[in-house]
Amino acid sequence: MSDQRSEQDSKLSLAYIFKHHELLVDQHLQLPRVEKLDSDLNFIAGDQIIARDLHIEEAIPEGLQWIPIRQLISQWSQVEFEQASRAMQLLEWRRNHKFCSHCGSETEVHSSEYAMVCPACRYHQYPRVQPCVITVITRGDDEILLAKNAKNKSNMYGLIAGFVEVGETLEAAVQRETLEEVGIKLKNIQYLSSQPWPFPSNLMIAFKAEYDSGDLVLQEEEISDAQFFKFDQLPEIPFAGSIAYAMIQHVIHQTPMHKK
Repeated sequence: MSDQRSEQDSKLSLAYIFKHHELLVDQHLQLPRVEKLDSDLNFIAGDQIIARDLHIEEAIPEGLQWIPIRQLISQWSQVEFEQASRAMQLLEWRRNHKFCSHCGSETEVHSSEYAMVCPACRYHQYPRVQPCVITVITRGDDEILLAKNAKNKSNMYGLIAGFVEVGETLEAAVQRETLEEVGIKLKNIQYLSSQPWPFPSNLMIAFKAEYDSGDLVLQEEEISDAQFFKFDQLPEIPFAGSIAYAMIQHVIHQTPMHKK
């Protein structure tokens, strides 16, 4: 019996099954193994790993539960979260490109690459990544700039972040976003790290920089409060596992940016 069960399990695929921003896992936060469907997205070539959207009305198997993917960031390794992020973003891309943006015809899934192909005009639509810069700003040896998002109803303070504009360098985006949101200029801008952020399909590109000049003047529709805080007097900050948390810990405690 055990050999039969083992053979049956070997035919099942490890599945990233999503409903909106929630992922289906067991009580140990492990992914389920399921029979592959024709509609599944082949996640990693050569491996039995798939990604799937679950319809809201579909029942889930006993022993499994929905967990917000944000909650898994602090529970999983960086590699595990990045794989889940990739699966989520690919499903989002496929869901949003069912029709050709050139001629409006219904698209088809390419047989061997991530592309939605128009059978009428042959236009290929590939997954897109939206680059965002996020910056940890220090002043002197013991102060860090933290800002509260105007749309955030909690008391959490984070870092200055924003989308990169067309034709703009990453460093220019760092300067522009900071000047727009809090009114100060920066110096010594340095790249730190990056993190896929699947809400819906962003790549967070982390920088550190030093305060150069100017007074704090807030862009009120974006920022409700911003202050330079002493390293030992921080307010509530982003949760562990987020790139913002790693950046703050990096400048205060010199911890590495990447967790294993």
